[in-house]
Parts: sequence; structure tokens; C-alpha cells
Amino acid sequence: MDFNEFKKCVINAAQSLGLKEYELYYSASESTDIGTFKHEINEFSSAEDGGVCFRCIVGGKMGYASTEELSAAEAESIVKRAAENAKALENDDTQFLVEGGQEYRKAEDKGYPLPDTPELIATALKGDKALYDADPLVIDGSQCGTGVSSFKVAIANSKGLDLSYESSTAYFMAAAVVSDGKEMSDEFKVVHGPFDKLDIDGAVKEAVEKAKAMLDYDSAPTGNYPVVFSPEAMTSMLGVFSGIFNSENAQKGLSRLLGREGEKIAADFVSIIDDPFYPENGINLSFDDEGSPTCTKAVVENGVLKTLLYNLKTANKAGVKTTGNASKAGYSASVGIRPFTFYIAPGNISEEELLKKAENGVYITSLGGLHAGANSVSGDFSLQSSGFMIENGVKTKAVKSFTVSGNFYELLKNISALSDTVKLPRPYGKTAFGSPSVLVEGLSVAGK
Repeated sequence: MDFNEFKKCVINAAQSLGLKEYELYYSASESTDIGTFKHEINEFSSAEDGGVCFRCIVGGKMGYASTEELSAAEAESIVKRAAENAKALENDDTQFLVEGGQEYRKAEDKGYPLPDTPELIATALKGDKALYDADPLVIDGSQCGTGVSSFKVAIANSKGLDLSYESSTAYFMAAAVVSDGKEMSDEFKVVHGPFDKLDIDGAVKEAVEKAKAMLDYDSAPTGNYPVVFSPEAMTSMLGVFSGIFNSENAQKGLSRLLGREGEKIAADFVSIIDDPFYPENGINLSFDDEGSPTCTKAVVENGVLKTLLYNLKTANKAGVKTTGNASKAGYSASVGIRPFTFYIAPGNISEEELLKKAENGVYITSLGGLHAGANSVSGDFSLQSSGFMIENGVKTKAVKSFTVSGNFYELLKNISALSDTVKLPRPYGKTAFGSPSVLVEGLSVAGK
């Protein structure tokens, strides 16, 4: 039975039980991934996942039930289970379903034709050969991978809502391990886009050059001095601390931003945007996982917190409108909150000018231990880092094995410059993070 037939059965079962407010959510995904090691295919995985979730409001409470089986019998069962679950709940939060008939901005269709398995294998092996041919310093342990995925989501409810979308993505990854006989270093690069336009040679070259640059390294000196975070490093930081802008976290006491909308929380020129239609993200979405219209919004504008991210329930608690950021981690999950393309807006100087402004400090290209070394509630972080020293406004020697420490809330206030180019290191997904290069004054560095 396909989803549309199943939907009809669910509607009939809901009406037979006298349910007035209900919703059916459907998601399905497929993926294939290929990996190489020592010039051979050493990894092949293919997965399918999907199912439906039925929600209904009974006595003011929302009941959930989910299934992977699409059959007439299961349609009746899932409706009954959800209604029984609603009656058993003790949560008194007001529950909502989205009204149909709203206006939605049209999202650009970015679905791409996907290759078959032989094409994926050929691409992975082609990349593997290019990786080993790129430089004599490349050694065994270097790997390539490629893959494709597609997914679809549909939402229908008793209030006239009937929405759906489909999308597909492809990627190529090069992971280079290099050695000069004394030291070893490894770096990787991932590219996304239409499968036939993936820049394999560019990914290989960047991975190898980044790995070679870190061969002759030292440790950064201990002290407090200017730190420039590369777009990749700041994107990692922003991803870890993005939860502070989640209204559900704030209402649970897991963020210091509750009730601070309208207050200055960052440097005057810092803006943070959430954009479901960001051109460089391969997935653009016109509605969230409750069916509310999405929109581009400044979460922070010129240093001022303009809004947290809301779904229907948290917006009602705060007395505001939803921002269209409802999220489900999977078809059976409860409704939460997530950003779409969440990024720090660019500044107006080049990275070269940013380095000159820093004068002497450290340029961080990667951060490690993000989950163990970052407290998303307090904002404190102490992270293993690597990158380059900045001397007289220029990147010089490579540095590893040092720690950068601070507080994310204070970091936002101490940003002194932003480069003029935003990068999304991994630009495909329902949630992606991006940033320009960011200069922060006076962070604590612990090294030699």
C-alpha cells in the first residue's frame, strides 16, 4: 500500500473514532555509500528507512503513535493507539495543529538524478587514484568515499493541510594521509552537489595541501591574544552552541537567552541568520515539520537578539508566533526545534585584511573535543585546536596540540572583525551551519 492509500485509511479510521484534530506525518529515505582503502572498495552500504507518525488531540492532549507498516489494519491500529496515548498523558501544555490554506514561499527544486551503484564505485576508485597520484607524500591510510541519498516528507491533517517535498543529494570525500618520513598528518575535504558536477580533483587537491601544510608543526605559545577562527572552525563552534537560540532549551533553563529578545548579546556588527532558502544549501524547505511556513529571519541583528527559534508549542508559551522551526528527528520522534541554514553574516573585509587586523595571534582551522569540551548551557568551552600562527598579519608556521578556552556568550561580544565570505563546509542537510572567518580578541590559549 502506498502512502496516499494509507492516508485515506487513516482518515477513515480517525473519523470513525470521532477525532476532530489529527495529523499524519510521513518520511522515507534511501542512501548508498561507497568507500575505498588501498585502491579497493572496502565499504558498501545501502539503507532504507521510513514510516508514519499519527498525532491526535484528545481532551487537549496530544497522543502519538508510529509504524513502518502501511496497511489498512495498521491504519486503524495507529489511530487507536494514538488516541489511547493522548488520554494517558499528564502534560498540560496547550497543543496545536497547523491550519491549512496558508501561503508558502516556493522552495527551489534541487533534486538531482542519482547514479547507480557501478557509477558510484567507478567514482570512488577514480578519486582514490587521483588521491595517491596527487603527491608522493600521500601514503596508505588515505581514503575516498562517495554516496547519494534521497528523502521525502509529507504532512496532512484534519485542518486542510496537505504538503509534501522530495530531495536528493550526492557527495564525494577525500581523506589524505601524508608523511615526510618523520611526521604524519591527515586532513579531509567533502564536496556536495549534482553527482555529475562533483569537483573530485578539487577535493583531492585541497585535502592533500591541507595535510601537507600541517606536517612541520609546533605548539602555540600559552597566552591571551587575538584568535582568528577559519570558517570551518567557527562553523563547528556555532553548531555546538546553536542550541542556546532554541526556545525549548531556553524555556527549560538550558540557555541564558530566555526573555532577552531585544537585548544586545553580540558586537554591534554581528548578525546571525536562519535561512531555509539559502542558495548554497542543497535542501530548501518551504514548511517545517509541523507544516508551518518557513521564513528567512535574523536571529541576531547588529548585535541584538531579535528572536529565538520557535515551534507552535513554545511560541504559545512565549506569546509569540512560531518562526517555522519545528523539527522531527525521525518519523516517530516528537516535535522539537532546529535551524535550517544557520550562519554568521559576512563582514566587509577580506581574510587577508582580517589577518592584518589580528597582527599577531593564532589562526584556528580545526577544533576537537567539541562535545566533551563545550558546555552548551553555560557557554564555556576548552577545545583542542590546530592551525597556524599569525605573525605581522600573515599566517606562518603550523601549530597543533594547543587548547583554546573561553565562553561563547562572551565570544559573541568580543568579535572584532568578520571576513567578507561565508562558507558552508557541509552545505547539504535540513540543518547546515556557516560562517566567515572571525577575529576574536583576548581568548585564552594553552600550549607550550
